[in-house]
Amino acid sequence: MPLFKTITPWPDTQIFIWKIEESREIMENGMDLTTQSRNRLESMKSLVHQCGFLSIRWALKAAGYVDADLFYDTQGKPHLTDGRYISITHAHAFSGIIVSDQPVGIDIEAQRHKIIRIAHKFVNAQEWPCHPTIEDQVTALIKLWTAKESMYKLVSQTGLSFLNHMQVMNFSPTNTQALGRVAQQEESRQFDLRFFDFEGHTCGYTRELGAT
Repeated sequence: MPLFKTITPWPDTQIFIWKIEESREIMENGMDLTTQSRNRLESMKSLVHQCGFLSIRWALKAAGYVDADLFYDTQGKPHLTDGRYISITHAHAFSGIIVSDQPVGIDIEAQRHKIIRIAHKFVNAQEWPCHPTIEDQVTALIKLWTAKESMYKLVSQTGLSFLNHMQVMNFSPTNTQALGRVAQQEESRQFDLRFFDFEGHTCGYTRELGAT
């Protein structure tokens, strides 16, 4: 089974990236699923979604957990039974989890040009990338999206807007770190944003500044 990459960005935090290469049958073999997870898997019509679902369980296993250790709240946010924090992501041929003693968020996105068409929906004027080539713009926009998506997963507040409530600062598409801010309802929080690229994808992940 292809565990693609393991990262320890902070002492209490691990990231597990899984490359989805096997069939559903191979991935399902030896995987002990709860009845709820089994029903959810069988309800998925897309083979891509089925394999993504199973790959997350294999990433969990690499992190020392089993399927029964993972549950979701009424908002759809994942949790672990031991009280540690988890965030989950899946994009095409890759999936990933981040597990930590602190609240965290993670997102993986394929580096595709269509991001330019929707940039106005999540990039504000201060963040807009002014780069000479389309490829540089795509790189910048993908990183901005993963940054905001990872913050969104961490904060998990109703009505949170990528465009109006989130800002990515100290950002350059060549950097591996940036500063994030979420300001909503007179509350402002700052985040440590980090990125890495691999095989045509970008991973962004975050935790709140001040975490130890």
